[in-house]
Amino acid sequence: MAKTNLYDMNGKVVGEIELSDSVFGIEPNMVAMHTTVKNYLANRRQGTQSTLTRAEVSGGGKKPWRQKGTGRARQGSIRAPQWNHGGIALGPKPRSYRFTINKKLRQLAMRSALSSSLKDGKLMIVDNIQMDEIKTKGMTRFLGAMEATGKALVVTPEVRRSVVLSARNLPLVKTVISSVLCVYDILDADKLILDQAAVKKLEEVYAQ
Repeated sequence: MAKTNLYDMNGKVVGEIELSDSVFGIEPNMVAMHTTVKNYLANRRQGTQSTLTRAEVSGGGKKPWRQKGTGRARQGSIRAPQWNHGGIALGPKPRSYRFTINKKLRQLAMRSALSSSLKDGKLMIVDNIQMDEIKTKGMTRFLGAMEATGKALVVTPEVRRSVVLSARNLPLVKTVISSVLCVYDILDADKLILDQAAVKKLEEVYAQ
């Protein structure tokens, strides 16, 4: 089994932790991760954009001039697409961009993302992520000890109110619980900080 350092809240190594090879030690599958991220972003799209067709633009009920004899091109409505203030031809209409992927692909993508994080050295495991009081300064001090200078993703096994509230004013920090952790968040973060208990939960779900 793969091993990595176990840290405390002050960034000091307090031991080692064994990680499941089937979750943290596989060869990352780029296709699975790309498909899962594409699915996540597509499912977030609202798809509410809409333009008016010539049938929906107000006005234009009368033929602007007679069909023949004027020397001008024939026109049936001043709301046709070629007119200013006319309808839009083939414009976007409300639609859903959602599509589904199977469970095995999602799980493979998650294992690939976690393995990639460990391989790239951006994964850190803390024995117990907990804040004594709700202070942004305390969270900033913790992230500094973890050398998390960019985007940081903090994962706990359950909702810990003091952790969530201490991080809410930090724009580059996101806190999630292990049960809703997604591939996009892992790949988007520069530093992935996992609670030791969250690691056990992830291994229970994704170990083969």
